[in-house]
This record gives sequence, C-alpha cells and structure tokens, in this order.
Amino acid sequence: MSSTSFSLEGKVALITGASYGIGFAIARAMAGAGATIVFNDIKQELVDKGLAAYKEAGIQAHGYVCDVTNEDAVNAFVAEVEAEVGTIDILVNNAGIIKRIPMIEMSAKDFRQVIDIDLNGPFIVSKAVIPGMIRKGHGKIINICSMMSEFGRETVSAYAAAKGGLKMLTRNIASEYGEYNIQCNGIGPGYIATPQTAPLREKQPDGSRHPFDQFIVSKTPAGRWGVAEDLGGPAVFLASEASDFVNGQILYVDGGIQAYIGKQPS
Repeated sequence: MSSTSFSLEGKVALITGASYGIGFAIARAMAGAGATIVFNDIKQELVDKGLAAYKEAGIQAHGYVCDVTNEDAVNAFVAEVEAEVGTIDILVNNAGIIKRIPMIEMSAKDFRQVIDIDLNGPFIVSKAVIPGMIRKGHGKIINICSMMSEFGRETVSAYAAAKGGLKMLTRNIASEYGEYNIQCNGIGPGYIATPQTAPLREKQPDGSRHPFDQFIVSKTPAGRWGVAEDLGGPAVFLASEASDFVNGQILYVDGGIQAYIGKQPS
C-alpha cells in the first residue's frame, strides 16, 4: 500500500455543522489530505464565522446555510453543491446537539429535537448524497457516533438513544449500499475537549478539577481528554481508499476508555 491510498485529492467532502469544533478539525485534516471542503450550518452568522476560520487556516472552503432536519432544504442544498462544487464523494454527518436533562424532567419536545438533529439529520443528508455516489461508483459516509452509542449515563437519554440509533443506521447503510462501492462507517469520539464539554471541565471555586473531569481522566488509559485533532487521522482513513473494504464499523477514538475497567480504589 502506498501513501497515495490515504490521499483525498480530487474529492469533494461535505462535513455538516463544521463551522467549529470536531467538524472543523475533521475538515481541516481532510483538506490537508487534498479534499475540497464543503460545510453547512444552521445560521448565516455561523457559516460566516466558519468561513473566516477556514480562511485563517489557509483552506478555501465552501459554506452554506442549511438545516439538516429539513428534507427539502437538504435536497436543494446538495443539488446546489453538485452544481457549484461537484458531486459529493465524502459525507461526514457531524451536526448534532446534546441536552443534559434528567429523563423524567425532559419534555417529549426536547427529546424529539435531539433525535431529529442527531439521527434524522444523518438519515436525511445521507439519503440526499447516496444517489450521486451511486452514479460515480464510489462514496464514503462517516457518521459521528459517540461513547453513548454503547453506554448510558445520567441526563443523556435522548442523546444516547439518537447515537445508538446512528450506530445502527451506519450498519444499515453499509448493508444496503455496499454493493455500490459505498462504505459507511462511524467514528465514536471519546471525551473530547470542545465548547460543548467545557462545562464539564470548569475549575471549581476552590481551584479543584470538576468531579466529572476527574472521573473521565481516571477512566481513560491515556490520562487525558481527547482534542478535536485526534479525530483527523481516523476520519482521513475512513474517507480514503485505504478503507475500501471497511464497512459498517464504528471506530472508537476514546483513548482506550472502553478497554479499561479502571483503577482499583486505594
């Protein structure tokens, strides 16, 4: 295998919700491997902020406003990208939200919103890009799953339900469209230091670490939170020809947390 197996030269990569954070880091890694970057966000101000960040990083990205839960808007968006940039070779379903609310206090409306963005969104966007991938004879879909695709935890019932569903959607896309040379895999980030997780890492008034911060570091063999850049290499692998016979898998980038039972209390 040559290094060109990991090249994304000539490929168009759509990363949803990639104005910042994990999506931005993945897009940056893919751009470094040669891909043309397309991203969307739900508001123009977020798209503008993302475009400025890409420009600062020396990346010429194409930004669009689109709500991933609106099927008509997504279909129009994908058609616009195909006309203006090219047929999408790589899709990263990154857009997502989390609401940390105890289940019995969570409204059905809030539950549905998380499911809509985190599970229906990837279904809608994948459905929109798959026909173009079939026409081209190849395609890569990467769903951003989660530790909560495997585990439950207090206050994240909707998120865990959505990410568990996304794991199975990943496997089903692989099952249904593998014959068209389309590979659909997932990346399951461990605990990543992002704006979303910032409240869980805040110093306490006495200067000590947040209890959850202590808990995660103690449970992770790497002894640290991940950073968004840790996801770049795995994403490039799953987007490249190097992974052409990898399909329906979830690659957990978690510092070893799922392999580790934890230290015995002293």
